[in-house]
Amino acid sequence: MKVMGILNATPDSFFAASRTEPEEAAERALFMECTGADILDIGGESTRPGTAYVDDKTELARVIPVLQAIRKSGCRLPLSVDTRKYSVAQAAWREGATWINDVSALRDDPNLAAFAADSGMTVVLMHSAGTPKTMQLSPQYRDVVQQVCDFLSEAVDRALAAGISASQIVLDPGIGFGKTKDHNIDLIRALPQLKRLGFPVLVGLSRKSLIGDLLRVQPEDRLAGSLAGALACLIQGADLIRVHDVPETVGALTVFQALTKGTV
Repeated sequence: MKVMGILNATPDSFFAASRTEPEEAAERALFMECTGADILDIGGESTRPGTAYVDDKTELARVIPVLQAIRKSGCRLPLSVDTRKYSVAQAAWREGATWINDVSALRDDPNLAAFAADSGMTVVLMHSAGTPKTMQLSPQYRDVVQQVCDFLSEAVDRALAAGISASQIVLDPGIGFGKTKDHNIDLIRALPQLKRLGFPVLVGLSRKSLIGDLLRVQPEDRLAGSLAGALACLIQGADLIRVHDVPETVGALTVFQALTKGTV
């Protein structure tokens, strides 16, 4: 399982230690590279529950200097831009980003899908219910696993119709994006069902409210739970895990895989 390290170019991401400025972004990127990250994800718009939409100009002013600093540092990791906007994805691509991590699954910006197809960028299609501002008000499903699978299957069809190749597509069940604790647990347990759609699966649960609800601790104290969650995702077949704590996650995965080789 590959590890995606998080770099938040935002002032309000839920885990304060993940926030970075351009002058420290390069150092953090190099640290994540040397401690085992496979890809870095840079975001300029917080999508935690309750947050409002950020305009293009603000997001660009946050993201592009960070991307430039990382590339100038000599970091060789692939770079992902966590955005739902065409203008931000295009500018990030010009700075060397090769992935788009879109929490809207190509629904928010009508120009994003065509750009992804033309540029050849890998696209993460994530399930979400509602908008970040409203998604956690009262999430309800008849069958959360089936509905998320159906949503992502439709997102794949939308991407393919826009000219995005199947090899560019990654799926994300959207842990915490319009789900209760039980919904999130059901989705992680059902990752094998999501895998049957035929695409790599990325999971992001690092330090999220799911961990907090299970342990009754704040984001700063959710490392142990996040590592346990990463191992659970590995067992269930996830291909990528999006994390704040790269060396700890890589270490946990390395030891776990060595000790269980051939059994999971």
